[in-house]
Amino acid sequence: MMNLESVLKLVRSGDLDISEAQNYLGQLLNRNNEPGNRIDDLGFAQLDIDREQRTGFPEVIYGESKTADQIAAIFQRLMLHSDKVLATRVSQDKAAELVTAIPAAVYHPDARVLVWYRNAEAMPPKDGNYVAVVCAGTSDLPVAEEAALTAEFMGCRVERVYDVGVAGIHRLFRRLELIRAATAIVVAAGMEGALTSVVGGLVAKPVFAVPTSVGYGASFHGMAALLAMLNSCAPGVSVVNIDNGFGAGYNAALIHKITMKRD
Repeated sequence: MMNLESVLKLVRSGDLDISEAQNYLGQLLNRNNEPGNRIDDLGFAQLDIDREQRTGFPEVIYGESKTADQIAAIFQRLMLHSDKVLATRVSQDKAAELVTAIPAAVYHPDARVLVWYRNAEAMPPKDGNYVAVVCAGTSDLPVAEEAALTAEFMGCRVERVYDVGVAGIHRLFRRLELIRAATAIVVAAGMEGALTSVVGGLVAKPVFAVPTSVGYGASFHGMAALLAMLNSCAPGVSVVNIDNGFGAGYNAALIHKITMKRD
């Protein structure tokens, strides 16, 4: 978390203007804010700057209904409080404005995710234990990538296993040992959502299922996959909402973190 010295250095380097520094220092020096419950008040947004201290993971920006200016203001302020910032559901039009305002941020168009890391130490590990993110088809990639990038943001190494749906199930078996070795598994699938039950019946790790809004008319924009996953006969399967790659990636990261602490 940023301290007084860090703020002064940013002002000296020109990376933080005086008005922003004053606003931040007002929060930093406010003795009425109890540690663990501090809020950075932007007027239109109340930033939970101590969430990482309480839960292990910082606050994430949901960008779907926010303007580019709102996302930029929140993003830049969170950069002062944490070594990494994540914004989900950011359209390409908004992203074009945001990467201009925040050159150090990286946009991932498939997942509609904008992410920033202060330095290499804040980035996800490149080796060691991992979360597996599995998806049925190429059409499920946006949701799968949202899950993968979320888990990486939360400090996990991620192995991606894509396009292994039940229509050609031999593709899954080629990657099965990689999936089984993960600490937690995310499975994203649309259509009838059958991949979740297949994976759940082959592994001894928690599976987080993500129904995607992919498929023809009777898939009902992901409702068919959601109901199939909720009714899975395979034990060990938990289901998040339709297209909620963020939720699945977050939950998998929680399991990963607990597992690493035990080891």
